[in-house]
Amino acid sequence: MGLFRDAGKAYKPAPEVDLGAHSDEFYLHANVKAPRVAGLLVKIFVWILESPILGWIVLYMLKKDNLVQRLVSVAEIQEPPLFTATHSSEDISEQSVTPVKPNLSPAERVQEAASCLPPCLDSSSFSDSASQFKRPTIRDFFRAYKSGETTPLEVARRFLAAAKETEDPKLHMAFFISYSHEDILRQAEESSRRYRRGTPISMMDGVLVAIKDEIDCMPYPTTGGTRWLHKVRPCIEDASCVKQLRSCGAILVGKTNMHELGAGASGINPHYGATRNPYDINKISGGSSSGSAAAVCAGLCPVALGVDGGGSVRMPAALCGVVGFKPTSGRLSNSGILPLNWTVGMLGILAATVEDALITYAAICDHLPFSQPTFLQPSLNFPLLDSKRSITNIKLAKYGKWFNDSTIDIRNCCDQTLKMLSQHYGWKIVDVTVPEIEEMRLAHYVTIGSECTASLAPHLSKLDHAEIGWDARVALSVYGSFSSRDYLNAQRIRNRQMYFHKEIFKSADVIVTPTTGVTAYPLLSDAADTGELDYINGAALVRFSIAGNFLGLPAVTLLVGYDKGGLPIGLQFIGRPWSEATLLHLAFAMQTQCIKSYKRPKVFYDLLKKEQA
Repeated sequence: MGLFRDAGKAYKPAPEVDLGAHSDEFYLHANVKAPRVAGLLVKIFVWILESPILGWIVLYMLKKDNLVQRLVSVAEIQEPPLFTATHSSEDISEQSVTPVKPNLSPAERVQEAASCLPPCLDSSSFSDSASQFKRPTIRDFFRAYKSGETTPLEVARRFLAAAKETEDPKLHMAFFISYSHEDILRQAEESSRRYRRGTPISMMDGVLVAIKDEIDCMPYPTTGGTRWLHKVRPCIEDASCVKQLRSCGAILVGKTNMHELGAGASGINPHYGATRNPYDINKISGGSSSGSAAAVCAGLCPVALGVDGGGSVRMPAALCGVVGFKPTSGRLSNSGILPLNWTVGMLGILAATVEDALITYAAICDHLPFSQPTFLQPSLNFPLLDSKRSITNIKLAKYGKWFNDSTIDIRNCCDQTLKMLSQHYGWKIVDVTVPEIEEMRLAHYVTIGSECTASLAPHLSKLDHAEIGWDARVALSVYGSFSSRDYLNAQRIRNRQMYFHKEIFKSADVIVTPTTGVTAYPLLSDAADTGELDYINGAALVRFSIAGNFLGLPAVTLLVGYDKGGLPIGLQFIGRPWSEATLLHLAFAMQTQCIKSYKRPKVFYDLLKKEQA
């Protein structure tokens, strides 16, 4: 039985690990031993995994070869398990913020956020040069509506025409799973009447917002990217975040496509189509909030909601060149979101600009009854954004070996951006060591997989597996192989990482990384019907995202450049718990410097213009 006996890693106590720049901690690159598989090979692999004895043996060998056994399952870890990523209330010192009064309505919070914006958007600094590109923002829509230049109804009609065009076989962008012409036009007509009367509810009145199909939004079913989940879990009311957006007058334009059950990072869905990247329709958009990121990128809406369980908002945001913002765990209500992975999954925002992310955050950052208790949260702050100056004395923690574990184009672009920020704002780079990165990735994988299995178990036992996509069946087979010991050890690793990050934040304001290790890779035809298993690219995509979910830390990604093929590159800031205002400040300062180099996607619609480009 030596084949099934493994020696686990013996972890030294967390306080004994050197987190300094010259630490001798070994950086372990992702040890992925699995070729890309799609088409018929995926079906054969599923048959093997679902076989009673052979499947168990193959799953065991997969976990062993990919170091899950050694680093998690049978590891010797002294720390006790930490089962949640919640953080105690802690009022942190933040620069240039305004405290938000409690008990404001969503519309009143939007007004507070609007007062934090600079007097003029950066559009004033743009010329008519074709090389300069700027997406319309929430404020642009609001001004156009108030001036009578256009109406929400006209914009809604342009949206429907654009959405139909993206479904053409020549494009087949697969942004949406469902949207209703009648419901969209009804909302738009109501918003247009309010503007005609001079009584818009808020700056978001008439603004188009798309919702990931993991979030309840009437009158649509919530499929989770499946063909079956909405049948056993009907959507009977709006999620908390959706209710708050409605109360601000936003027009909810439908449910966006996603990787089935959020069980992948490519955005390829065999039931509803592979969401294509607007910068190159032959490339992936990233996932699992694929449709939300791509819809914002293509100009169909200035903001969309996603859910981030393992970088699922930030990864597609980076690949599609938009803002991806994930607040601290517990800051936003998860009420009405599919409970697929409750200790790592959380609501996130995809937006055209940082300003749009702030306004949307303001709209949805209140907790309704029966959601997570608000007494765990500190006071809420909004950043006072000013394009002419930024907050000072900022320290950016950088772990060089981790930072450089990316393609040459990403590494060079992100390094150049950091140098620019340092020179322009005087921000300082603090070299640190963030230990056990690969161990954390595997522990997170065990956690998210175990929680997904537990959540779906009552349904899966009664379900015809033919209704599940082939790649999702592989994921569920792996998820179901994790034991209670696997899960407990993963939570011990969570405890260690929480300690490491708290120590690093004693000497730095944020941790800075690329958002992904690779840019958008090719979308191959053999994956259309079965999805694909590409764990090497998958590991590269999630490499820098895990701490935000596993430890519940706030994070934001922003477009900072392009690779040689013209595909977007994102840079990420990971912050202290509850430091959303600081993160948005830093992202806005970075956007101010980078926005003039932004390029127009190949698929883009300007809904404020009568003639679509």
